[in-house]
Amino acid sequence: MAAENIEEISEKAFQKPGGTYDSCPHCGQKLSPWQQVLLAIDRALVCKNCWYRIILDIPGTGNTSSAPPQ
Repeated sequence: MAAENIEEISEKAFQKPGGTYDSCPHCGQKLSPWQQVLLAIDRALVCKNCWYRIILDIPGTGNTSSAPPQ
């Protein structure tokens, strides 16, 4: 449980106020302005330094009900 909190804190350290990253949360490599734009638009990016997948959660898109509508 403590490891999860540390990961959340460390990921928030790399996040900008808009919810995007300015560097890779895995290796710390600074993202170029173009990579930051791609991440803001696509909400996913692969770091060219360590090949870590940066995927941003989109709030409000979670499925609230697991049962299909009848």
